[in-house]
Amino acid sequence: MDKELQTPRIRKLKTTGVGHFGEAGEEGGQDPLFRVVAGHSMDHAVEQATVLMCAVHKISDLAMTEADHLPTLLTAVHYLSGMAKALAQDVNHGLMVGRRAE
Repeated sequence: MDKELQTPRIRKLKTTGVGHFGEAGEEGGQDPLFRVVAGHSMDHAVEQATVLMCAVHKISDLAMTEADHLPTLLTAVHYLSGMAKALAQDVNHGLMVGRRAE
């Protein structure tokens, strides 16, 4: 059997660099603070988004019981979930672009 047919489609696709999060530092700035780097395998990007969301889940559970550390925990949840969102956004864009190319 052809090895090309055995490889799942997502392993062939790469991140596009579209996924991003974080506001620009200067007022009216257009560039986001963080952006996914184009060229990484999408299966790795999905795996990393899952790892980040697992951390978000655990930290949010901890935040419900640790009122003394709530601001720090909420900041961590904000940034980690933003990173996961950027990865998911990038993967979604790459899948749509990849689908049009077929």
